[in-house]
Amino acid sequence: RDGSTFKREDLWITSKLASPFHRREHVEPAVRNHHVPIPDGRGWPNEDIDDSGGGDKIDVSVTVRETWSAMEDLVDKGLVRTIGVSNFNVMLLHELLADCRIPPAVNQVELHVYLQQQKLVDYCSARGVKAKRTRQGYKEEGEPSVLEDPVLVEMAKDKGVSVSHLCIAWALKRGTVLNVKSRSAQRQTENLSVLSNPIALSDEDMKRIAALDRSFRYFRPEDWWPSMSMAVFD
Repeated sequence: RDGSTFKREDLWITSKLASPFHRREHVEPAVRNHHVPIPDGRGWPNEDIDDSGGGDKIDVSVTVRETWSAMEDLVDKGLVRTIGVSNFNVMLLHELLADCRIPPAVNQVELHVYLQQQKLVDYCSARGVKAKRTRQGYKEEGEPSVLEDPVLVEMAKDKGVSVSHLCIAWALKRGTVLNVKSRSAQRQTENLSVLSNPIALSDEDMKRIAALDRSFRYFRPEDWWPSMSMAVFD
């Protein structure tokens, strides 16, 4: 950092290729025309950017291989440095890894205490793909709250930390990559303190948290677009 200016090598910029642009001929133009804005931890900053028209603008005939091959070309041309996938289960990830030139660096999926996906995390680790945890979002009224779970509240109190920091420590101990978001400078600093002052979690602690898994998804597009024949995450 030079004064108040960040150098490019100090920044890791992540974005997503919106669903309407998955055909080979659409991938590079989408990148060059900035149809891949940087989403925040919950989703797109402007929902119109990734407007799929209730699913109508998503071409379900496009194969993963077609899109991935076009993304590999982006790396070859120096337009992006690394490429990854999102919401891939083990079967999809296995098929991609069996037939690609450039393996995905990351698989970004919904991961939290109520949806731990341990087998998927283990598979990613075995194949050298980082499992990246998306920020828990899309919580609807009446749905369970991880941050209010009585077991986590008790554990956090015993350790003198917040439930959110306990969850960060749990995610790090699992070897997953975090996407922690806050607009508060104070909270950003507090979140980073989990790295400099690690929260000790014993094997027994990890077992207690593992027992809280409900296989509960907050992100359920198959419920939102029930008339669309689209792949779901299970």
